[in-house]
Amino acid sequence: MNLKDMYMEFSHLSEYLKSLSLLMARLLVAYGFYEPAMMKWNDMKSVAEWFGSMGIPFPVFNAYMAASTEVSGVVLLTLGFLTRFISIPLIIIMIVAIVTVHLGNGFSAGDNGFEIPLYYMSFLLIFLSHGAGKFSLDRVIFGEKN
Repeated sequence: MNLKDMYMEFSHLSEYLKSLSLLMARLLVAYGFYEPAMMKWNDMKSVAEWFGSMGIPFPVFNAYMAASTEVSGVVLLTLGFLTRFISIPLIIIMIVAIVTVHLGNGFSAGDNGFEIPLYYMSFLLIFLSHGAGKFSLDRVIFGEKN
């Protein structure tokens, strides 16, 4: 067996990990959105004031929209339901977070930089392009090609 054949066989076997890795990534990203979403809901007034101080228009409306989207994201990503759909508004939230909060601090997460939101955005792009995988309600409801 030559190197190409070995690599092709390895690639074929690796495909079995795709859905498991998508499941693990969905659960990790959902968990990552959980705490910020709950913090927003527990003190919406402060979040709206903070949004206003950053120049975000309609700060009360946008605070509720961000919190609602994050909570919805937690539920939908956990279940693997409408995964591609919910990824889009969550990506937008990450872009806004990077531009308004993190960009001025550089890349490093240790300096409150944009590293972590960029990672979340990257995972969300994977969910948008690959779907939720076999272990999801998307697969059960919409079939294999969801």
